[in-house]
Amino acid sequence: MARHASFLIRRWRQQGVAAVEFALISLFFFTLLLGIVELGRVLYVWNTVQEVTRHAAREAVVRNFSSEVAAVRREALFRPGTGSGSVVLPAAGEISNAEVRISFLDATLATVSPLPSDPADNLSACADASRSTSCIRFVRAEVCDATACQGVFYRPLVGFLLGVGGINFRVRIPVSPVLMPAESLGFAPA
Repeated sequence: MARHASFLIRRWRQQGVAAVEFALISLFFFTLLLGIVELGRVLYVWNTVQEVTRHAAREAVVRNFSSEVAAVRREALFRPGTGSGSVVLPAAGEISNAEVRISFLDATLATVSPLPSDPADNLSACADASRSTSCIRFVRAEVCDATACQGVFYRPLVGFLLGVGGINFRVRIPVSPVLMPAESLGFAPA
């Protein structure tokens, strides 16, 4: 009988040990799991910014620069249409069409000023040596903030957890500019 009682006492003392062990291990496990998810998302956003700039530059060199820039910005985020509203990249809310910057450059890579009125006028400007600063030779696309074009800040999914811990998690995604030679720029011969 004493043997049975000592067994029950030992068993009673062990109750809850599994819960305490799980609590200690799960803290480490879930931190590691969320860290892996965040790292994967950072890499996704980083890679997607490069794809967005490539797609924006590709669309800009073949579409009408005088009337379709807003549509090119939407298309760069894989959201076709001509609406003027703000759209965001799927699974990357820090990137919207407002952050897609498209620049039209001359042969010296300076910003074209003044812009030609339409694609046909661009061809005239490129043929006229006196209007070389109005000739679009290159298109540059980049994803950057509205003020200084330094890239957008990554917003973590678990930001609320970092805020509770007092950690200011700010990772700037690089601008990743893409420069392409101008093609038709929307010119369609009559």
